[in-house]
Amino acid sequence: MAKILRLILLAVFLVACVTVGATEKQGELKEETYSEEAVLAAASEFFGETTKALARVIEKVFKEQGRPNGYITGTEGSGAIGVGLRYGEGVLHTKSGEEKKVYWQGPSVGFDFGGNFSKVFTLVYHLKDMDALFQRIPGVDGSLYFIGGVSVNYQQTDDLILAPIRTGVGWRAGVSVGYVDYTHKKSWIPF
Repeated sequence: MAKILRLILLAVFLVACVTVGATEKQGELKEETYSEEAVLAAASEFFGETTKALARVIEKVFKEQGRPNGYITGTEGSGAIGVGLRYGEGVLHTKSGEEKKVYWQGPSVGFDFGGNFSKVFTLVYHLKDMDALFQRIPGVDGSLYFIGGVSVNYQQTDDLILAPIRTGVGWRAGVSVGYVDYTHKKSWIPF
């Protein structure tokens, strides 16, 4: 009887340890990512206002991608006549409080025409460390996906997903394929 009681107590102890460990892991995951409300507040502060269009775009990205663990605030200019170029700079912010200056540039090709200057708020998903961002990331840009002057597209390589949300001035219409090279230093060479 005493042996059975010890086995039951051991089993209860092991279940309690596993449950506490699982709870801590779930808590860590939430602490490392941004909530939809926190992202909307940061984006609203960055863009200078909250609009229904911005809220809908952020809601759409959260439904499709979940909670990001970082975001980039910056500006960019781009233009295209069939072949396009994009240049930008900003700051990468992570949930852990780290910040790092980032530059990006890249070519595109497609049925694309026009030019624009935009403020860009990019949601970053599955960023393992700060330096994992600095690489070429392919993307497809459908420039006419606008909700009230706000556009979004996705760039992805392996697990790393970026969702640039743009608002700005200019006119650019079309569909293009290309990549964006995220770098530590500014470069005028887009390749």
